[in-house]
Amino acid sequence: MASPGALEPAAGSVPGTKVELTVSCRNLLDMDTFSKSDPVVVLFVQGSGSSEWKEFGRTEVIDNTLNPDFVRKFVLDYYFEEKQNLRFDVYNVDSKSCSVLKQDFLGQAFVALGEVIGSQRGRLERALTGVPGKRCGTILLLAEELSNCRDIVTMQLCANKLDKKDFFGKSDPFLVFYRSNEDGTFTICHKTEVVKNTLNPVWQPFTIPVRALCNGDYDRTVKIDVYDWDRDGSHDFIGEFATSYRELSRAQSQFTVYEVLNPRKKCKKKKYVNSGTVTLLSFSVESEFTFVDYIRGGTQLNFTVAIDFTASNGMPSQPTSLHYASPYQLSAYALALKAVGEIIQDYDSDKLFPAYGFGAKLPPDGKISHQFPLNNNVDNPSCAGIEGVLESYLQSLRTVQLYGPTNFAPVINQVAGAAAQVTDGSQYHVLLIITDGVISDMLQTKEAIVTASALPMSIIIVGVGPAEFEAMEELDGDEVRVSSRGRYAERDIVQGCSNWAANFFPSKFVPFRDYVDDSGNQVLSMARLAKDVLAEIPEQLLSYMKTRDIKPRRADPQ
Repeated sequence: MASPGALEPAAGSVPGTKVELTVSCRNLLDMDTFSKSDPVVVLFVQGSGSSEWKEFGRTEVIDNTLNPDFVRKFVLDYYFEEKQNLRFDVYNVDSKSCSVLKQDFLGQAFVALGEVIGSQRGRLERALTGVPGKRCGTILLLAEELSNCRDIVTMQLCANKLDKKDFFGKSDPFLVFYRSNEDGTFTICHKTEVVKNTLNPVWQPFTIPVRALCNGDYDRTVKIDVYDWDRDGSHDFIGEFATSYRELSRAQSQFTVYEVLNPRKKCKKKKYVNSGTVTLLSFSVESEFTFVDYIRGGTQLNFTVAIDFTASNGMPSQPTSLHYASPYQLSAYALALKAVGEIIQDYDSDKLFPAYGFGAKLPPDGKISHQFPLNNNVDNPSCAGIEGVLESYLQSLRTVQLYGPTNFAPVINQVAGAAAQVTDGSQYHVLLIITDGVISDMLQTKEAIVTASALPMSIIIVGVGPAEFEAMEELDGDEVRVSSRGRYAERDIVQGCSNWAANFFPSKFVPFRDYVDDSGNQVLSMARLAKDVLAEIPEQLLSYMKTRDIKPRRADPQ
């Protein structure tokens, strides 16, 4: 069998995850003299890396209550890789004016969307603040992923007596699926493999999301074209037929045969019947689980950080060092740590993060270590929150001697050991490695990654400084799966970027200039970095769960 090679689907985005927020308040301030407050909640969102708040929407006004349960929901697009800051302002409506400035302010709450989703059962209660000297009550948020069109279909088809198109042989047929659009056009959504030299092909079963096949409209036309593959890309049209998701689903209990028709032949030949037939051999539907399903079911993300303490970083006390932190600006290492850690921490209930250094000589005997705890506690290397990690990192800079070499394998194996302890889907580990140089133990690192690929973990590598990071391309398995001694990684678990602190040539590890805001805005730069390196984590988590046939636990209704 061969790949058709042409007629590739146009790049298009399948609808992303949408989250519905339900809002309630409790014990609001009473601002009315002869009755209770008439509250409304206004949601403001903050753009990625921006300090500006924009109004997103408002609930309805509920009269005369201090404990409202609002019916109107907020529906938000959810991106794991971005920190989506939300602000909820509560007002008592006393005026017919639409301006909130003319209403009584009852308090506000700041949350990240990830905090709500990552909280137990997707429920978060936060105190309202903002009215000096007053207890403003609380706001309750419930996040639910919209479940529209989350099914996936697996089907198999075969054909019989297709038209012969090749002069010296039979046809090399393949199918192209299109979903119809509201304007009458069609969008390609799937293409089968080519079956060589046959007029009676049997194609392999394939899987496709229902939203890709029909965008959730079960009666929308699905057009299927049959082609004969040609090496030069000028594939010959054999014929076509049309169906719908509903029709396909009804046929799952019986073989359904479709006539393949060629309109040109039909017009030219009076005795034309068809150009063959296509038979639906099997059709099954199952639910497609999402990242949110697993988080809502209790899966915890365990975040570990490993920081490069090799001498090539420069003396931390010197402004030229990548570890140097001025009174006005964080170091490149601190920026990368905060960018990734502040998003990951929303999905870790205890907010305790193991943090290691590598490539340094440790006191008192100057022994080189490639996995020393930043808090100097071998038995418990966990730090309290991202701020705790930063504090321990800065303390280590004052006590260890930067040395070398740059070895990744020890810390990868350390985290892999922890990941191997719990493989039932309740825990998933994310290791962030921040480094300035070329890997010294590439063979051992590849071996560690291949082993770790069978475990519930992902690895993020951020390169800082002016060194060349071309070798890191080998570790990102997007194109070619990482291998070691004849073994291949079960799945891609590495994501990275280079030059978080200097300009560099374009590569898969994106240069820092792609992150830096023209004005030098560190917040925006951090948001861009986080978005790039975290984008693959949900899919990597899902790939582990799928290969192990682990389904999300049901959230406790209580």
